[in-house]
Amino acid sequence: MTYSLKRALSHGAVASTLAIALSPLSAQARRANTAPPPPPPAPTRVQPPKAAPDMQTVLDALASLGGKPIETLTPAEARQQPSAADGAKAVMAKRGMPTTPDASVSTQDVPYGADAMQFARVYKPAAAPAGRPLPVVVYYHGGGWVIADVATYDAAPRAMAKALNAIVVSVEYRHAPEFKFPAQHDDAAAAYRWTLQNAASWGGDPRKIAVAGESAGGNLAVATAIYARDNHLTAPLHIVSVYPIANSSMTLPSRRDSANAKPLNAAMLKWFGHYYQATPADAQDPRLNLVKANLRGLPPTTIINAQIDPLRSDGETLATAMRAAGDTVEQRTFPGVTHEFFGMAAVVRGARDANDLAVARLKTAFAMAPRAR
Repeated sequence: MTYSLKRALSHGAVASTLAIALSPLSAQARRANTAPPPPPPAPTRVQPPKAAPDMQTVLDALASLGGKPIETLTPAEARQQPSAADGAKAVMAKRGMPTTPDASVSTQDVPYGADAMQFARVYKPAAAPAGRPLPVVVYYHGGGWVIADVATYDAAPRAMAKALNAIVVSVEYRHAPEFKFPAQHDDAAAAYRWTLQNAASWGGDPRKIAVAGESAGGNLAVATAIYARDNHLTAPLHIVSVYPIANSSMTLPSRRDSANAKPLNAAMLKWFGHYYQATPADAQDPRLNLVKANLRGLPPTTIINAQIDPLRSDGETLATAMRAAGDTVEQRTFPGVTHEFFGMAAVVRGARDANDLAVARLKTAFAMAPRAR
């Protein structure tokens, strides 16, 4: 278990104790990380599209690790399960590939708030030239706002830092159910503002800033750009949103055709919502239901989706909504891959292609930015 996740579980125990002392029993049950899971949705026999061979190899490796279905577990139990990143590492190990982090990128954990989970892991190329400010990417990890942490999602920000010769600020945030929506969005916004204030001290150029994220973090990337616009902060030059949570409709095409996909299925989406929403009405909040947000005036955006993913339609409908608002958007759905593929560039060709797309668009955005004085 990662150090940051240990801290999350420890803090969750404290939060649960406080809930018992201060809250009604119903609130205790909703906020405890040992609260039982919701009833599963009605089963469907629809089988997802076939994965590409390299993607299937990772799925098979993940299955061999013996994880239990997330939708049947409490959050505390779910946080102990192997992740898709573990599946990719198992494939790498079997092939004799190194699985330790690339040492050419250094990291430092820095707090941006008072809570133990309010910190960022700052990635910086070890060979970055001195005296020249680097561009900055604020990155938000996935996990449905309930599970996972910056260590689970190490691959993408580390690769971005190296490929872009940039500082990547990977944001940890408070998790549900210990902290319900909108705590995660509040933390994402606070970390962005904090990064603008502190980027220069790490050798970064706060005028050359972009936001990126995966899944729940893909949502946070867009929501934070909206926050920056509405609060007159320096706007990100570009948004990279990878398989974002963006549409609260449960009847989207991908909710049906990928209902039984792995490693994310439709039952898990209900599970995540059960724990991070304070009330069912939260699902319609424009910070979660991004397709209904005011999307005008946002930076150029790249939306990356996986074909075999119940969130595929989220990204596709978000792209449509952003274009209707007048934004410049490129949306691409990569065939034969699943949710979580983006961090698997070492072993999945589709992931390498998606990473290359993201890096190319960010390079272009940074190249067009004004030079630091």
